[in-house]
Parts: sequence; C-alpha cells; structure tokens
Amino acid sequence: MFSLTVIVVFIVVIFVTILALFSRYKRCPSDRILVVYGKTGKTKSGANRSAKTIHGGAAFIWPVIQNYSFLDLTPISLEVNLTNALSRQNIRIDVPSRFTVGISTEPGVMTNAAERLLGLQLGQIQELAKDIIFGQLRLIVATMDIEEINTDRDKFLANVSQNVEAELQKIGLKLINVNVTDIRDESAYIEALGKEAAAKAINDAKKSVAEKNRDGSIGEAIAKQDERIQVAEANAKAVEGENTALISIAQTNAARREKEAEALKKAVAAEKVQSAKALEESYHAERLAETSRSERERATKVADVVVPAEIDKRKIEIDSEAIAEQKRRIAKGEADAIVARKTAEATGIYEVLTKQADGFTKLVEAAKDNSRDAVLLMIADKLPEIVKTQVEAIKNLKIDKVTVWDSQSGDGKTPAAANFLSGMLKSLPPMDEIFRMAGMELPDYLKGKKIEEGEQIKDDTDKNPEDSKE
Repeated sequence: MFSLTVIVVFIVVIFVTILALFSRYKRCPSDRILVVYGKTGKTKSGANRSAKTIHGGAAFIWPVIQNYSFLDLTPISLEVNLTNALSRQNIRIDVPSRFTVGISTEPGVMTNAAERLLGLQLGQIQELAKDIIFGQLRLIVATMDIEEINTDRDKFLANVSQNVEAELQKIGLKLINVNVTDIRDESAYIEALGKEAAAKAINDAKKSVAEKNRDGSIGEAIAKQDERIQVAEANAKAVEGENTALISIAQTNAARREKEAEALKKAVAAEKVQSAKALEESYHAERLAETSRSERERATKVADVVVPAEIDKRKIEIDSEAIAEQKRRIAKGEADAIVARKTAEATGIYEVLTKQADGFTKLVEAAKDNSRDAVLLMIADKLPEIVKTQVEAIKNLKIDKVTVWDSQSGDGKTPAAANFLSGMLKSLPPMDEIFRMAGMELPDYLKGKKIEEGEQIKDDTDKNPEDSKE
C-alpha cells in the first residue's frame, strides 16, 4: 500500500508539473504583443534587457524568474483640436483634426512600447499621444504659410506624418492616419482665399463656356462652309454631266440623221436604178446634191452651236485687245505729243538763238569788229520803230475841235499858228534824252551835229567797257 501510494503521488506530481509547464507556454494573438519581462537576457552591449516582445508567435515563461503581459494593438482614435496656432505669417489659425494611432509592431518600437506603455490605461495612452501631437502640430504650423496649409494638404500631411510619427515612435506608437477637417483663422484670411478661388473658378468656367460657344460657332460656320462647297461641287458635277449627256445626245442625233440620210440616199439611188438606168447621170447629180445637203445641215448645226460661241469668245477677246491697244495708243500718242511739243519748242528756241547769234556775228563782221559801229547799225535798223513809238505817244489824244485865231502876231518871221505847232512838237521827249535814259547815246550825225571829214568817232567802250557790253 505504501509503495502504491508513493507511485500515485509521484505520478500526480509529474502530471501537475507537466500541466504547470504547459500553462507557462504562452501564445501571442495577432492583435496583441506579448511582453516577457524579468530575467530576459542581456543586450549586445552587455546590459540587462528590460523586456522581450513577441508578435505573432509564442514563448515559454519561466516560473519565478519571468512574467508576461499583453499590449493591445487596437487603433486609438484621437480628436486633436489645435487652436490659436501661430503660422509663419503671424496669423493664428485653428486646425481641427483627428489622428489614428496604434502600438507599433516594429522590433525596436515594440520595446519602447513595452517600456513606456505597459501597464497604462487607454485614457492615459490617449493623453500622452495628444500632448505629443499638439506640440508637433504647433511646430509644423509655425513653419508653413496659410496658403500651403490650406491648398497643399499633401505637403502639410507629409510634414505632420514625418514629425509626429518620429515622436510617437519614441513611446512605441505608430501614426496610422491623419484627417484635417477644417482650417480656420481669426482674420478670415482663408475665407478670403476661398472667395478668390471661387471667383477664379467661376471666371474660368465662364471663359471655358465662352470658348466652347466660340468653338461651336466656328465649327458650325465651317460645317456650313463645307456644306456649301460640297453642294456647289455636286451642282457643278451635275451640270457637267448634263452637258456631257446633251453632247452625247447631239452626237447621236447627228449620227442618226447621217445614217438616215445615207439610208435615204441608198433608197433613192436604188429606186432610181430600178426605175431607169438611163437617168444614171441625173442620179449621180442627185446623190451629190444629197451629200451636199447633208454636209450643209451638219455645217448648219455646227454653225448654230459652235460658231456663235467662238464668235462671241473671239469678239470679247478682240474688244479687250482693241480697248487695251486704244488705251496704249492714246497714252503713247499723248506721250509722243508732249515729247514732240517740247522738242519743237526747244528746236524753235535753239533756232531763234542760233539765228540771232549768227546775225550778231555778221553785224559785227560788217562793222569790222567795231562794237560801236555794230550798235549804231542795230539802232539804225530799229529807228523807224522808235519814231513810231514817239508818234504813238500823242496819237490817241482826243481833240474834238481846234480853233486857231491867227493874228499874224508872231516873231515877225513865222505866224503864231506855226509857232503853236512847233511848240507841240518840241514838247515830245527828245530822242537824245530817250537814248540817254536807256544808257545809250545817239551818234552825232543823228543829233544834228556835223562830223568833220577825217574826224574819228569816239568809242564809248574806252570809257566804260561794261556799258558797251550791255
């Protein structure tokens, strides 16, 4: 009995030992992290390792020297309403947001979670994470402009993820998601930016609508243009086809008429041959007549259609050429007339000047190269005209009636009437005075002076050469 009792007790102890050992083997669920703490070994640097973390596995927990606990991997949602955060533009803004965090499963970060979060309640973990997120959000907002925060959300979220997650990993947490609901500022700057963006969007939409309407109008006009072009081309082809058909009909009718004429000619010839061989010459003449008539009819058709068209076409060409030739001839005639008139005028002037020069040359030669004598010859030639001019001075004097009472009381030699007429003649300008006023001087024999034989006439050119030239 004693031996049996000992055996049973031994078996029970072994069984209990085995059960105890099995109960110390702990498996880690997928939504938890197994933290083994106590005597867990040393690190590579030789220091005691604070804890051993396991995710997705199992570990044997030694009794007495080791113990275990679990960290929950359920995501934690945090409502972080940042207010009065100062931006880089010194404008305070509110950034309401919601963060989703959870304990990280990375090997090094799991150790941080075991060291800093093990044993904390969910509310404590949330408060700790909020403090970290608040500080990093203020830092990020201080380094960015409002435009960047409001418009470039990707950049803002990237900065938040980078900075916040780096700080959360220090306590073993991981940033899962960030959602910024609405950003507001105390000066309504963001609202103004929104209104500006809305106005720009409306204007862009109106511009796009106007451009589309313009494109539609242009497309409609182009479509109508293509339609008119295609209709015109179709009409042109139809007219061309009709003309070709009419030409074919005309050619067919002509061929038919020709065949009919030939058939008629043969019939008449056969009748003539059958009727009388004696009229062979007459038949031959009639055949020639029929042939001539056929050719005449054909020529008539050609003349009725082709010849008028050719005549009209040639007439238009001739009229155009005649008009152009007439204009060219008129222009050429006017130009030739102007050239001829100017040439004639130049020739006349040249001839007059040439004749005058020749006359002056011959006059000087006749005076034996004596300029004074040449001038006297010219004056003698013009003397009748000078006298005529003097007479013209009193020619037009209107004297209705002249009554002369001659009492013969003159100077004893001439009566008073004679003295009156002599006085009128003496009132005319003396010829010598007229020549002196013109810068010339009459010769002595025209002044009434006698020139002694052998006396030489003085040449005024010796006194003033320039006056003689003049």
